[in-house]
Amino acid sequence: MRGFRAIRRCHEQMWLWLAAMHWTTTVATAAFIPLPSLMRWSVAGMRRLTGRQRALAGAWSGTPVEAPPRPPGPKGEPPIGLAARWKWLLNDPQDVRGWRWTAVHSLPAGLLACVPLSFVLYGLYGLFLAAFGPALSARGGRSWEGSLWYTGFEVTDGTTAGLAAVGAALIGAAGLAMAPAVMDLHSRLVRSALTPSDQELMAARIAHLAATRSDAVDTSAAELRRIERDLHDGAQARLVAMGMTLDAAEHLMRRDPEEAAKLLAEARASSSAALKELRDLVRGIHPPVLADRGLADAVRSLALLSPLDAEVTVDLPARPEPPVESAVYFAVAETVTNAAKHADGAERLWIDIGYDPARPALRVSVTDDGRGGADPARGSGLAGIERRLATFDGVMVVHSPAGGPTQISMEVPCALSSPKTTSC
Repeated sequence: MRGFRAIRRCHEQMWLWLAAMHWTTTVATAAFIPLPSLMRWSVAGMRRLTGRQRALAGAWSGTPVEAPPRPPGPKGEPPIGLAARWKWLLNDPQDVRGWRWTAVHSLPAGLLACVPLSFVLYGLYGLFLAAFGPALSARGGRSWEGSLWYTGFEVTDGTTAGLAAVGAALIGAAGLAMAPAVMDLHSRLVRSALTPSDQELMAARIAHLAATRSDAVDTSAAELRRIERDLHDGAQARLVAMGMTLDAAEHLMRRDPEEAAKLLAEARASSSAALKELRDLVRGIHPPVLADRGLADAVRSLALLSPLDAEVTVDLPARPEPPVESAVYFAVAETVTNAAKHADGAERLWIDIGYDPARPALRVSVTDDGRGGADPARGSGLAGIERRLATFDGVMVVHSPAGGPTQISMEVPCALSSPKTTSC
């Protein structure tokens, strides 16, 4: 069975090799012809080819072939000058490695993958000759003379057909037997050619942390401005008005006690409204249920308030660290709100929260039965969720095909800090 899987992989690698050879010609053309769209297209195509190569090698070997995180396409417009174009094409060490694989390493790797595939195809050809060779020789006469040879003898009768069948079976079996070892070697070649160095991984990691830190600073500054605006426009204005009302009541206390009593009642109502606004503001910063009961009950409270029929499943042996818990809570809250507002035709919602101790990481999945079509690239709230999770090295994956359902999966690396206080 593994041999047949390996042969299928060899077939895929052969087509990847042919695509890489074609892409080498495209890149060479793009490097000498100042067409910006062609250059961007060639870079994006090379990255897709190498990404597919990494995915196949990782799937076969069971160990992913690492690549540093980066945007899907090159930044900036390609320059016009020849030297500047070459510099633009080779400005990323990972792209240099991809070009080297596409133009040079893919040739021996592709030929290596073709060896067991050639054995199997030659074996199939032998079986074809064993089945139809004698009949073709008898009917065709001289028209088939010299074209029915297989492994040193001509297939013209039952004896030679039997020999051809045996030889074809042995050759095909040899191809199947060598295919797994060839694919193992091919995966090692891909890993050695496309795996970035430790310095590149560290540089990419530093750049990623710098970007997420910048996003975290911007988010914190925006949140502080929102709190300041809410306090200034809400509670502060009410407290100022209440002070003025109390001052007026103080002046009216002796001359008109009834009017003063009305002003005091108005001041009491203003204080109650200001207190409610302050509580709402604090709840928006850190909900009390999250602080008191943990993530599980906080998410259940979100589900109860959702207009969709929500089902929550939580499997947490303990509570995550408070910053991670807060980030995941607000990410789930934003996701639930988006599903209620934008999920076309959605009626039900499933929220699953679990913990993977092997990584270790907190995993969350939010699924609705709407018609799909969610895309973080369209500037929706999903991009904000992604930035929020990236602060903690978290990732978000959106799977929303046309027709639905939409599944948003989130994963945040974390350690569980405190014992479980609620039933999950």
